[in-house]
Amino acid sequence: MEDGVVVDVLGEPYRSRVIELGHDEEGPVVATLVSRRAQAPTGRAVLYVHGFVDYFFQTHLADFYTDRGWDFYALDLRKYGRSLLPHQTPNFCRTLTEYYPELDAAARIIRDEDGHDTLLVNGHSTGGLIISLWAHDRRDKALVDGLFLNSPFFDFNARWLMRRPVAAAVARVGRTRPRRIVPLALSAVYGETIHTEQRGEWTYDLAWKPLVGFPVRAGWLGAIREAQRRLRAGLAIPAPVLLACSARSFRGSTWHEAAALADAVLDVEHMVRWAPGLGPHVTVVRIDGGMHDLTLSGPAVRARVFDELERWMGAYVERPLEIDEVGRAADTA
Repeated sequence: MEDGVVVDVLGEPYRSRVIELGHDEEGPVVATLVSRRAQAPTGRAVLYVHGFVDYFFQTHLADFYTDRGWDFYALDLRKYGRSLLPHQTPNFCRTLTEYYPELDAAARIIRDEDGHDTLLVNGHSTGGLIISLWAHDRRDKALVDGLFLNSPFFDFNARWLMRRPVAAAVARVGRTRPRRIVPLALSAVYGETIHTEQRGEWTYDLAWKPLVGFPVRAGWLGAIREAQRRLRAGLAIPAPVLLACSARSFRGSTWHEAAALADAVLDVEHMVRWAPGLGPHVTVVRIDGGMHDLTLSGPAVRARVFDELERWMGAYVERPLEIDEVGRAADTA
């Protein structure tokens, strides 16, 4: 096994390696790159980036990609999941550009060290917002061949007064008191809908992804607000983009069976509204019955998600493969 690469907490065949990121005001900072190789590799790779109060645990998502010859990578960002250290404020940042060093490092490992020539970046929720800005800001480096945004966090799910004037006031507080907790608690409805100990199908570490989340800090809210303002002003992502979201949102504060058939976290109309400004080549798909993380929806719904993703990948990201003179799969020019 390579130096620094160990068997991941998920067990075989997953590997992980720590990316050292120096220090910030809280102390040492790391990110964690999880990987799983396809049995029949094609030179293509996908990098998955999780959302807020989240980390990579969706092994069925890795199955989808590796079954199609894509080597799978997932990045637990600094202060999330595998990368959360005891001295750190969980999930905290002051600007989303803080995540660029680990994204840059992951792309370098995938492309330069591991030799992949095609990179699809798959981001969920806050991860979708982060990778959209990163792909825009790194557009001259040709790092990304495609972007799959799974219910991206393009705006706050609140009334206009809360989204604009109140959020602006909290952001101002965040400049001087960034770790101040703001009264913006996350609903437990989504967690109740997906976790096996509640009403759901999925098992994950509740210390890394608690049902009601971690406290929301003023500095983090300001970072999200500024990133969303940039995105809504328009980006120029040159790679093709697939944005997928549910057909509807669920707004109840207590659990109802309808929560299992809708996005119980964000307003899907915000995603659709701002999608055209991502770049010149954007595809939008709305999934009837989809949950916030579309890949955690019920079996029939997530099968449709994967069908739509496979169709889009084949049309816009994958280059046709041909057999070269010694019988190996090679990309056509």
